[in-house]
Amino acid sequence: MKKIFVEAVMLLFAHAGFTQTNTDKAPLIIREQGSFLAGGTVIKGEGTYDHPDQTNLQGQTLHGDHAYVSYQIPAVSHPYPMVFLHGAGQSGKTWETTPDGREGFGTLFLRRGFSTYIIDQPRRGRAGNSTVSATISAKPQDQYWFENFRMGHWPNLFTGSQFPNDSASLEQFFRQITPNTGDYDPEVIANAVSAVFDNAGDGILVTHSQGGGPGWLTAIKNSHVKAVAAYEPGSDFVFPEGEVPTPIKCNDSYGVLEAKSISAKDFKHLTLIPIIIYYGDNIPDSQSQDWALDHWRVRVDMAKMFVDCINRHGGKAQLVVLPKIGIRGKTMWFLPTCCRSGFMRMWLSKIIK
Repeated sequence: MKKIFVEAVMLLFAHAGFTQTNTDKAPLIIREQGSFLAGGTVIKGEGTYDHPDQTNLQGQTLHGDHAYVSYQIPAVSHPYPMVFLHGAGQSGKTWETTPDGREGFGTLFLRRGFSTYIIDQPRRGRAGNSTVSATISAKPQDQYWFENFRMGHWPNLFTGSQFPNDSASLEQFFRQITPNTGDYDPEVIANAVSAVFDNAGDGILVTHSQGGGPGWLTAIKNSHVKAVAAYEPGSDFVFPEGEVPTPIKCNDSYGVLEAKSISAKDFKHLTLIPIIIYYGDNIPDSQSQDWALDHWRVRVDMAKMFVDCINRHGGKAQLVVLPKIGIRGKTMWFLPTCCRSGFMRMWLSKIIK
């Protein structure tokens, strides 16, 4: 398992080493592909359903809070599939085609022989049926996402950013933002993702941003999760009772980042699997007055304590801050922008050896 996890994690970096075009690619041979819904609950209205009155909600049911999953299985596959969970404002689109038209992680792993399962989390995207009501407002906030994803200060990209600097790519990025159709609930998401693993079997969970918190909970709930690779986890770090760190003050609208307390028994599950966490560029080491940068500064600090806690309890967790190892230009959106640094491929080859 460790060898397969290392290969998969190295491919996560290798993705960044590819200079891709959409020509001269070998055909993909896929043994099976499809989609399904996983997990969820059913609620029922009071009373008895009355067939003649189609407007009567009494006694009717609502199936909701499930995950939508699209999957592809190559003709010859590794024993452990890759299961991808997106972050805030996103859907499974995160892992598909990049804003500038290159292949995303889903296809790249497929080309390397991994089955892929790409999730739309409950109350998002194609899993929009929520069991709780919500109001979706048309708030203009494209510039918020641009800056929160550390692409730059609107309208300028950060110097050295590897996000494609053209209007068409930016248009694609903005159009893949999608709202919650119900309150964000880590437990609801984790229950659904756990159901995905019940279907897929043993595999590796890859999370992005807000998906990090539900990712830890999924690994605790389901022993089919054999490893976790987390890209810039941004929420719901968990610690055993009595070891929760002091909340970290931040200059964003939240004002503080807090961790969550779980039982020592639950936390132990995280010490039994390999965990690797990545953060990209433009994250300050000390407090910043720039809300977007400080928002991520505190998350790196919390991730350091999270990794230290796992390892202190006998686990095998690692935190990689890319600029610290000479890899720059990666925004919080470095997943779909796909860094193109040849250094990454060279660095990969050394580690694999």
